[in-house]
Amino acid sequence: MENASKALIMAASMLIGILILSLMVYLFASFASTASDTYKQKQEEQLRQFNTQFTSYENNGRITIYDVITIANLATENNIYYELNKKNDVVDDSDYYVGVYINTRDSASGWIEGGLNTELEDKREEYNQYIAKDVSILETPGATIPYYTCRTEISPATGRVYRVWFEKK
Repeated sequence: MENASKALIMAASMLIGILILSLMVYLFASFASTASDTYKQKQEEQLRQFNTQFTSYENNGRITIYDVITIANLATENNIYYELNKKNDVVDDSDYYVGVYINTRDSASGWIEGGLNTELEDKREEYNQYIAKDVSILETPGATIPYYTCRTEISPATGRVYRVWFEKK
């Protein structure tokens, strides 16, 4: 009888041990899943914030050359951060490079070749030329501020904005 009670106590303690281990495994899996979901939500929020910097200009009829330069600077900062440089101005959708293009209707083909370059070199002189062109228009009597429209393209591979197109109205 004494051996039977010891066997029951051993079996009960083994059962309790297995229950505790099962509970620990369940909690570990549950916490890991929660942490993974939280990480994914944070990544999605960061992606949404990044894209909003560029897409907020779409459907805005009052974009000036200064807004265009602001977007070009954002793109340049992004490209510097990721150490990206597209010398040939070919932007593909598989990396984090952001290209900014502008159509000022000054050239026969429409789009200025390469648009606003967002390479790693200093682009202040190029930006100042665009600003000077728009400001010189205001010097003529009856002229109005030139406005631009904006269109963005989001990469299907990364989910990030990778092209921003501006066109003078």
